[in-house]
Amino acid sequence: MNYFHLFCVKLARYLLKPLSFLPAIVVMVAIFHFSSQTGPESSQLSYRVSHKIVTLTDRIADKGWSEEEIGAQTQRIHYYVRKGAHMTEYFILAACVAFPLYVYGIRGLKLIIFAGVFCVGFAATDEYHQSFVSGRGASPRDVAIDSIGIFPGILCTMLVGWIGRKTLFAPLSLEKHNREYAAWEEEQEKRKRRSRGRRS
Repeated sequence: MNYFHLFCVKLARYLLKPLSFLPAIVVMVAIFHFSSQTGPESSQLSYRVSHKIVTLTDRIADKGWSEEEIGAQTQRIHYYVRKGAHMTEYFILAACVAFPLYVYGIRGLKLIIFAGVFCVGFAATDEYHQSFVSGRGASPRDVAIDSIGIFPGILCTMLVGWIGRKTLFAPLSLEKHNREYAAWEEEQEKRKRRSRGRRS
């Protein structure tokens, strides 16, 4: 029964590990979609988000702002919301890229370098892609802003992965199951030797 359990765990790992790349692919497609929006479309989307933030702040804090004041506040934070969105989407991308690499055993400085280079490279190619979109342009400064979100995303994944291995996912540790399997095989061998000893 123990052997069957170990077999199921290994089979699940074998089948699920390749799927760990799926979130990164989904996020990259989403970023590409947002970058394909024209300048006015992109600005309008971020303006709507900014307006909702200001409206919600007015409601929660009971500021009593007029429509003109809400509009002025929206304009004031619009730039920061746009750049914050850049950092957020690349934080998510970095976490999604770092996760499968972590699952496949790339840890520590190697993980930071591999995931970091990939995400910064994707940010640079995404900016180049925007240069072909109406009303948009490539900006090295935006790549730098994206990078502000990238490295915290990688570090967050490393921290969550380390905590998970020590706590929640400790029972699923492949190393632990290998030790258990080796102990089980050793026990089976001892039983066989004892059985042969009785017969003789």
